[in-house]
Amino acid sequence: MGTTSVLKTRPVRPPAPAGRTAPKRAATDRRPTGPGRRRRRAGLLLVAPALLHASLWIGLPVVASVVLAFTEYDVLTAPRFVGLDNFRELLDDAVFRKSVVNTVVYTFFTVPFGMALGLLLALALHTGLRARGFFRTAVFLPQVTATVAIALVWLWIYNPGNGLLNTLLSFLGIDGPAWLSSTSWAMPSVILVGIWQGIGMKMLIYLAALQSLPKELYEAASVDGASKVRQFFSITLPLLKPATFFVLITSMISAFQSFDQIYILTDGGPANSTTMMTYEIYKSAFREFRVGYACAQSLVLFLLLMGFTLVNRRIMGGTRGHN
Repeated sequence: MGTTSVLKTRPVRPPAPAGRTAPKRAATDRRPTGPGRRRRRAGLLLVAPALLHASLWIGLPVVASVVLAFTEYDVLTAPRFVGLDNFRELLDDAVFRKSVVNTVVYTFFTVPFGMALGLLLALALHTGLRARGFFRTAVFLPQVTATVAIALVWLWIYNPGNGLLNTLLSFLGIDGPAWLSSTSWAMPSVILVGIWQGIGMKMLIYLAALQSLPKELYEAASVDGASKVRQFFSITLPLLKPATFFVLITSMISAFQSFDQIYILTDGGPANSTTMMTYEIYKSAFREFRVGYACAQSLVLFLLLMGFTLVNRRIMGGTRGHN
């Protein structure tokens, strides 16, 4: 007697009518399950301390500064809303306007000159120079040295009586000026310190970018007869565009936030010739206890930095490298 096998098949779902799409899968199907979910939870736990720290010590102070910028607050009494009065006072504050000009001048000289010197040093240290490690360390050392210690050393160098600079000039028969007490020489002296201190980080970034450039392009250019100068302007500079944009933005932010060397070297003088925006914010908040007014100054500083960053990004075409 023969046996008959019955094949159980899953019923076929009829095709969806024309003009209708198949129903989407539930959102829960796209969620990670099993090991994927555990990895996601582990990642969130790992970044949670950093997020908490950023929220408490960066996010909340930023929000508080924006709110207090529209108030009159002296720490001892409750904030009182004053609207745009702080910003109207800023427009009439001659010292603050002077600090804005000084900050722009300081940035205008320290950033491009520092970038140019950093690139030249990176090119020199990228070659087969002997004791490259020593020279790289020596150039980068000011970057990791405390700014207060550096300012104290330069305070001795600029000393008009027995400072190193005037002593060297005296051997040449030149009477050196009172570098930090003269309205004509105080700002150039501070600019020189800013360039010297920040050159190490610029050199390091450019050096890392140079080491990542493809050597095949230089070999092909050499075969075509291109000189070293032509290779620099046609290959090196275009390929360094992302690094240049990064160095430019970080250098501008650092220059706008300069405070330590100003506080130690000149205390904003003489006659406010070296007063920076950050120093004015410090004076308003911690000497005059006008916290609301200082927050308004901080907001102006932030808007200036944001504006300069957007302009630079527009000019340089963002962070895309040369194709």
